[in-house]
Amino acid sequence: MALALAETNAAGSIALDVEGVSHRYESDGRDLQVLDDVSLTIAPGEFVALLGPSGCGKSTLLRLAAGLEKATRGRVLEDGKPITGPNPDRILVFQDATLFPWRTVRANIATGLEARGLLTALEHRIDEVLKLVKLEGFSNFYPHQLSGGMAQRAALARALVNDPKLLLLDEPFGKLDSLTRLRMQNELLDLWKSTGFTALLVTHDVEEALLLADRVIVLSDRPASIIAQVRVDRPHPRRRDDAGLVALRRALLEKLGISHDV
Repeated sequence: MALALAETNAAGSIALDVEGVSHRYESDGRDLQVLDDVSLTIAPGEFVALLGPSGCGKSTLLRLAAGLEKATRGRVLEDGKPITGPNPDRILVFQDATLFPWRTVRANIATGLEARGLLTALEHRIDEVLKLVKLEGFSNFYPHQLSGGMAQRAALARALVNDPKLLLLDEPFGKLDSLTRLRMQNELLDLWKSTGFTALLVTHDVEEALLLADRVIVLSDRPASIIAQVRVDRPHPRRRDDAGLVALRRALLEKLGISHDV
């Protein structure tokens, strides 16, 4: 099944380039700058995590990459072409599952295909992604009948049905209990390996970043700029007690201003 999914997306992934991006919002008649001259290159198929203080601009960077906003200065490119608006190649997954409560799991997953006029031609994709996220027995359930982890799986399936080449993840497991979060981390990793999309993950969890990502980008406080980039040169699956990861965790915490171990 994973191979079938990968084959439907011939390119599989995209490169993302952030070039000298600064961004600001207007609030109560004054400017609030959230990003300051951020430049970043993400290779096709790479898994990158963004770490930084709350409110520093991590989610704003995801919105710019999704095409939901346009940078005040600089530009964001997909495979060398400026991003000018949303595109099903680039899907943003939020912390909340944001499922439509009046629609079944299957109908929720179908929304993207419906909006693009592709439901009839690609309805088989719904069954494929349901199996991929292990929800094939719950297609006729409603969101209120799902656990938090199952709802987040449904949200991932709704993204994956569009064969995204870039998956933008904004604290997708932040509201889950610790055991469910661990399971979902492993499932996300399996999805990334099997489908080949490029991934950009915002997280406040240093350990999560180290367990999942090829590279961890550390942002400063607002207005955010890049203060460190750490490559995680460890094969998957990774162990939390790996001495190399423990050392990287300590180094990242220090970059975030936490000098003592926690």
